[in-house]
Parts: sequence; structure tokens; C-alpha cells
Amino acid sequence: MAEITIFWTKTAVKQRNKTFSYWNKRNKSTEYSKKLNKNIKERIILLKSNPKLGKQTDFKRTRMISLGHYSILYKVNNNQLFITGFWDNRQDPKKLLTFLKLK
Repeated sequence: MAEITIFWTKTAVKQRNKTFSYWNKRNKSTEYSKKLNKNIKERIILLKSNPKLGKQTDFKRTRMISLGHYSILYKVNNNQLFITGFWDNRQDPKKLLTFLKLK
């Protein structure tokens, strides 16, 4: 089996960075963001070895894996895994539905 390559969409990177920025300002420190980023990387390593680990969503080929208060949304295509979203589950779910419908 060929190794899976990970790609982040611009939207997912923007969402993740917005989350980091929020916590950096709120905590006046980057420590939480660094810890969260480490946890994200560890979760993605799990996805590389088992891309079907996440729960199938109601949206076309989109899966979701939980990371505490966050969800990583992704799609698998052959040996490519596309991170399509990084979502804070404490936000209004209607915003997520709007986001997913655009994908």
C-alpha cells in the first residue's frame, strides 16, 4: 500500500490559524496553540495509517474525526487525504452546515 499524502485546503488552514490566533490573544501566550497543533499532527498521523477512522458525515465523501472540542473534516481520494476543515464544535452548528454545503 502506497503512503498517503496529506493536503490542507486554504479554508482548513485559515480555520486552524484563526483558532490559534484566538487562543494566543485570549491566553496572551502561544502555549495552548502549540499543544493543540501537536495534537492535530498526532491525529493526522493516525488518519494516515487508517483513513477510514473518522465518522462518515451526511456530506459527499466527507469524514470527521474528533479532537476534544474540535473536529477535523477530511476527504480521502486514492492515496491522498485532504483536510477540508478544522471546526470548533462549540460554534453554532448552522455555521458548520453552511460550510459543508459549500464543499
